[in-house]
Amino acid sequence: MDTGPELVARARALSHRYKKTLALDNMDIDVPAGATVGLIGPDGVGKSTLMGLIAGARKLQLGDLDVLSGNMAEAAHRNAVCPRIAYMPQGLGKNLYGDLSIAENLHFFGRLFDLSAAERKARIDRVTRATGLHPFLDRAASKLSGGMKQKLGLCCALIHEPDFLILDEPTTGVDPLSRRQFWELIASIKAERTSMSLLVSTAYMDEAEAFDWLIAINDGREIGSGTPQQLMERTGSDNLEGAYVGLLPESLNRETGKIVIPPRTVDDGEPAIRAEGLTRKFGNFVAVDNVDFTIFRGEIFGFLGSNGCGKTTTMKMLTGLLPPSSGTAFMFGEPMDASSLSMRKRVGYMSQSFSLYGELTVRQNLDLHARLFHLGTEKANARISDLVSRFGLAEHIDDLAGGLPLGLRQRLSLAVAVLHEPELLILDEPTSGVDPIARDEFWKFLIDLSRKDNVTIFISTHFMNEAMRCDRISLMHAGKVLAVGTPQELIDMRGASSLEDAFISYMEGALREGATEESVASEKVQDTSLPVIEPQGTEQSASHHSLSLGRLFAYSLRETKEVLRDPVRLAFAFIGSTILLFIFSYGITTDVDRVTFAVLDHDRSPESRAYIEEFRGSRYFREAKPLRNIQDLEARLTGNAISLALEIPPQFGRNLKRGSRPKVSAWIDGANTIRASTMSGYVSSVNDLFIKQRINETGMATAALPAEIEMRYLYNPTFESIYAIAPAVPAMLLILFPAILMAVSVVREKEIGTITNFYVTPTSRLEFLLGKQLPYIGLAMANFLIMTFVVIFIFNVPLHGSFFALAAGALIYAAAATGYGLLIATFTSSQVAAVFAAAILTMMPTMQFSGFLQPVSSLEGGARIMGTLWPTTYYMHMSVGAFTKGLGWHELLPDILTLTLFVPVFLAIAVVGLRKQEK
Repeated sequence: MDTGPELVARARALSHRYKKTLALDNMDIDVPAGATVGLIGPDGVGKSTLMGLIAGARKLQLGDLDVLSGNMAEAAHRNAVCPRIAYMPQGLGKNLYGDLSIAENLHFFGRLFDLSAAERKARIDRVTRATGLHPFLDRAASKLSGGMKQKLGLCCALIHEPDFLILDEPTTGVDPLSRRQFWELIASIKAERTSMSLLVSTAYMDEAEAFDWLIAINDGREIGSGTPQQLMERTGSDNLEGAYVGLLPESLNRETGKIVIPPRTVDDGEPAIRAEGLTRKFGNFVAVDNVDFTIFRGEIFGFLGSNGCGKTTTMKMLTGLLPPSSGTAFMFGEPMDASSLSMRKRVGYMSQSFSLYGELTVRQNLDLHARLFHLGTEKANARISDLVSRFGLAEHIDDLAGGLPLGLRQRLSLAVAVLHEPELLILDEPTSGVDPIARDEFWKFLIDLSRKDNVTIFISTHFMNEAMRCDRISLMHAGKVLAVGTPQELIDMRGASSLEDAFISYMEGALREGATEESVASEKVQDTSLPVIEPQGTEQSASHHSLSLGRLFAYSLRETKEVLRDPVRLAFAFIGSTILLFIFSYGITTDVDRVTFAVLDHDRSPESRAYIEEFRGSRYFREAKPLRNIQDLEARLTGNAISLALEIPPQFGRNLKRGSRPKVSAWIDGANTIRASTMSGYVSSVNDLFIKQRINETGMATAALPAEIEMRYLYNPTFESIYAIAPAVPAMLLILFPAILMAVSVVREKEIGTITNFYVTPTSRLEFLLGKQLPYIGLAMANFLIMTFVVIFIFNVPLHGSFFALAAGALIYAAAATGYGLLIATFTSSQVAAVFAAAILTMMPTMQFSGFLQPVSSLEGGARIMGTLWPTTYYMHMSVGAFTKGLGWHELLPDILTLTLFVPVFLAIAVVGLRKQEK
């Protein structure tokens, strides 16, 4: 199937399922080439799934999908067109790396597309000047405002000059001024590159009205397509939102109409909130600067402002989640006291992101919060029943909260926030990312709460139509309140035609007054042109499909910078391993000395006292007070007061003088079998020594004695555990920590979404895995040097063998350990799971089968096979042998060669297990 010259993408009978959820249902769509095409529809109808499939980030399940004149089900075609496509996933900065600066992010993306240093420099200079980001090239992405993050995300997508740009809700959660600047930038790019195709999904219908072509989607199917004007004419609507509703099936078609807001009943009591000089500083940064405002009871008070202006910080101070640096907040006439439970019960708070428990059902979340606010069973049941009915949650009462569509999740969050019947409801951008219909339904609930229940509502939003529904609004920028009044008052004060124009006018005025470098960059940039760059040569294009050291080292360089800037990972890697080295080396010991013993002497003869003196004179025993009787003996053994009890029988001395060998009872605490066995040997040795001395003193014949055996311990003559344990512990830690860090590094990309950059760029599995592996091999080698230093100079265990042979083995072992971490990352999807899986799957084989507790040669059956197939077995032998036996290159080479085999095996399994597309 060929898309033809007029289509950039075409789908036929396209279906996609997530377990029981059907995201796309036999969808047919055509995406015109060279146009700006918009996808519109409610949350959860399949827009993001469709865009991921078109970008190649998701694996095709059923149906046919052609993009850029080829079948996306074929890996060869995906690899061929990958450099021609750019994909910006949904979410502020979702494709960015927060620890990297603007320049470092752009260089990273440039390297993924094999751009030379000169090309990267030229393109970065152009795109950052066009977007106003050039003055902030050294600023970390995590410290950018929402609008600047989206501009940087767009720059990263454009760095390789794609032919097909795919943007998934790029302006969701962005303030109106930044949105306008973003679309002006897109328009300038399109004007320069008229052949570039653009596919965009958006939650803002005013944005969609400016697109060339629209595709309306509902329930995984296309329900209409055409120009915005054609869709409005087809449905007889005067706006796009009404047109979309008109395209819905008759069973779903609902008149949106204008939401009617009844007048507010004026309450002459104390205001719900009064802020006086409210200020919050984070170090030298002033997030909220001397804010004053008043919110009356039952009022819907809107909070508008640019991204990062301090809205969320202000709300957290008003809920007691964050103490102010200065100033005072009053709630219902009383100073805000975060420690007051009664005051907290008067407030309901709904955070910007979904903060409920996704692994609990709707009912369980409601039950839990009812208990947290100490609602009685009868009241809780009645309240939950009312809210479930009121907010339309009955059909989903037993569904997991994490699996609900965004609109339903927001309804659940609102139900939880008002469950305890608060007088004040604080909502931080509650409808961000929610489709227009769901937003209207949400607002109906809010209006009902305000007008019928007299609940005061303090809400922040970026939607101007929502702000128009508020009784009063406050505009905020750079931590300061610019204006407060009714929406119409603020419009009239600026002589604007709409609230959005008034908002932008206020923001631009504040930016000019601030006159800071960042302010200038946030204003409309004069030169937004992006000259077309000559296409890459065939030689460079070919490198997209072969192993590229540039892409490999791009990941290595990026990972190294992130690790060095992350104190948690560095502390875990170095401090954690050093602490465990001390704990294990001193805590794991087979040394048994200073055994506490007591004697029950029934004879009390000179001979019995001489016998006891042999134990007193040994450094392995420490005497406790004598035992009174058998009951005392048993009680003290049971209470761990002593570990050994000697019971000397009556007539001990007399029988000894007669030449017989009287029996002495030794009661040993056998709870620890290894320790008990060692104590038994000590007792036998002292007993034999006493008999031997008696024979020598009395001149008795020695024929009755067995042959004398003298023990000589090689390599550890003092028989101290530290000489055996200290060299063995690094072998355990050098697989534990690198495997955990490696697994978490890969899984973290899955969790935060940056794995999409691997899916949609020419990066191969091997380039991705090797690139991420190299920095952690370096970390492991640094750990090896630190632990070797500790063993030699702190534990005083000398290294008798070859350091360089041991270091070579450690390098191969580190590669195997990190390869094992990569393998674990392929079947784990969360960082918590990766940590537990890596810890368990490294420690269990190491402790049981590597020779740490017992020689591998003594194992049998499956245990012997496991020991033979575990890399720690060989490095354990190397480390202990190099330290205690003085082994050098010749003796260690077989272990080094065997360890080398594990590296490609683990890496190959990881390459096969790592998916290049999301399911």
